[in-house]
This record gives sequence, structure tokens and C-alpha cells, in this order.
Amino acid sequence: MLQNIKKKIICLIYSVIILALLFYSISVLLSQKTYNPDFGISFDPEYATYLGLDWKEVYREALHDLQPTYIRIAAKWHAVESENNVFDYGNIDWMMDAAEKHNTQVVLVIGQKAPRWPECFIPNWVYEDKSTYKEQVLAYIEKTVNRYKNHKALYMWQVENEPFIHFTFGSCPEYNQEVVYDEIGLVKKLDSNHKVMVTDSGEMGLWKKAAEAGDVFGTTLYRIVQNPKGKIFSYFWMPAGFYNLKAKVFGIAPERMMISELQAEPWFSQHNTENTPQTMSDQQIMQLMSPNRLQEHINYAQHINTSAVFLWGTEWWYFMKERRNNSQYWEMVREVFVENGTV
Repeated sequence: MLQNIKKKIICLIYSVIILALLFYSISVLLSQKTYNPDFGISFDPEYATYLGLDWKEVYREALHDLQPTYIRIAAKWHAVESENNVFDYGNIDWMMDAAEKHNTQVVLVIGQKAPRWPECFIPNWVYEDKSTYKEQVLAYIEKTVNRYKNHKALYMWQVENEPFIHFTFGSCPEYNQEVVYDEIGLVKKLDSNHKVMVTDSGEMGLWKKAAEAGDVFGTTLYRIVQNPKGKIFSYFWMPAGFYNLKAKVFGIAPERMMISELQAEPWFSQHNTENTPQTMSDQQIMQLMSPNRLQEHINYAQHINTSAVFLWGTEWWYFMKERRNNSQYWEMVREVFVENGTV
């Protein structure tokens, strides 16, 4: 009996190893082809302000000098409705109008979660009466969609940011995952002319729920990260074809898949004061995001069969140019858009 159990365990181990090798081999084969996706950028006014920058200046320069095809911004709930039923869309209006003037198309993020730490952006007043949470978030969604659904710069909605992520990330104590489907349904009901993107983690996400929930699926793509204690972990062993194979497994066609965040800045930690843009040394920067590494990330993304790639780090490139006298990153990104035919 014991001998049979041992044989079964050994067979199981061998089977797992063979499947892993097969999966890896197929991923390598699917990494050979080079694609030509459109390129865009993400931008967050709050993060630019955190870096001590004039966020409107950064945004204007990004549109004028980089001339991206797409830009992804967020109408964060806590920013547009800081008081119950008192809405202020001044900053979003300004960004949408500026994008239109520069012929840049906007992916507008709405929901409880949005890109950048702490991930959740829920107004404080919401917690006073949690029984109306669903009604409140849907009211904000409806107000926002109705305001921008006819704006000429609007390209696509993104509802939530990695809403189905299965591991803890960010500060989201009151985040309600059950509302996500209602949010998506409401957006589609209010605006049938624009698609809805739903995102998930590229490396650790399960993809299935996000891919099925939206019209377009967005994956993040991070190649080198750092935990709060400073330990560095990289994904350089992972072939680009891993994403292609994963997309095939879940039936995601290339035309409805985007890289919503391609890492183009070092991984910063809010838990480590030595690992912030202001405090990170040149040596640390080179270790986590040298110009060569940035180019490698861009090249890597071009081996993934996807319709568009959004570079993540606009505010940091500008910070490096203006505060650290290093314009290499900004110029490298600009060259990407030159080669892509937008500049």
C-alpha cells in the first residue's frame, strides 16, 4: 500500500514537471514574434503633486512633447465627490479638454479603485452610513458617465482597477467587490458607444473574471518589484509568450487586450521611506530601472500580441528630468512615440 502511494506521488511530481516544462516551452515559442501595438501613458495629478511638481505643467508637457496616442486618467471618487452629492469635475474637465486639443484619446477610470497607491479612493463621508454604499457608488458612476460619454476625447471606460485581484494589495478596507458587476452594467446601459475595460494583475492575476466582465481586458506588466523590506524580486525568467499563452487559454483575442500598465519606473514602496522617488539614490535607481532596463521592458512588451501598451511612470520621468537633471527616461519614451508615428 505504502509503495503504491509513493509511486503515485512520484508520478504526480513527474507529471507536474512535464506540464511546467511544456508550458514554458510553448511560452518561449510564442515569444518569437514582434508586434506593433499603439502606445499610451497613464497619468495621476495626485502623484505628480506628491513629487512636488505642478501637475498641470506635467500633463501639458506629456501631451505636447510625447504626443501619446492614448492617455489613461482617473475620475477618482474621493476627488470628484469629496462631500456627499457635491461634485467637482473641474480637474477632469481640464484634462479631457487638453487631451482633445492634442488629439489624444482618453481611457477614463471610474470606480472604488483606481491606479496608484493606496488603490482605493473612497470618500470619507461614505463610511458614515455604509447601508447606502452601493447606491452612493452607482450615483457617482452615473454622474460621471453622463458627464463624459459625449466628450470627443473619450476613447474607453475602465471600470475599477484590478477589481478581482485575489491577493491583498493596497489600502481598501471597505472595497465592495460585489458592486463591480452593477457598475459595469450601469456604464454599458448609460453609454453603448464606448467599450469598458476591466484589468487584472499580469503576473499573479487569474484573468478569467476580468476578461469575462469587460469588452476589453487590461493586464499589468511588472518585471522587477521590491517588497516593503527592500528585497528585490524579478520576473526576467518569464518569457513574453507567457502572456500570449495565458490570453489563449482564456480566449482573449489580441484586439480586445491591452497592457494597461507597463512598468517604466522603479517599484516604490509607501512602507519604506528609503524607497521613494525623493529618497532613492542613483545607485538604487540604476538597479531597479536603468535606461537599458526601461528599453528592455518596452522591447519585451512588443513580443506580446496586444492592441495597445500604456507606459507607467509619466510623473517620475518628468521628476527625473526636472529634479534630478536626468532627461534620459523622458527622451527614451518620446522616442517610442516617434517610432510609433505619433510625434
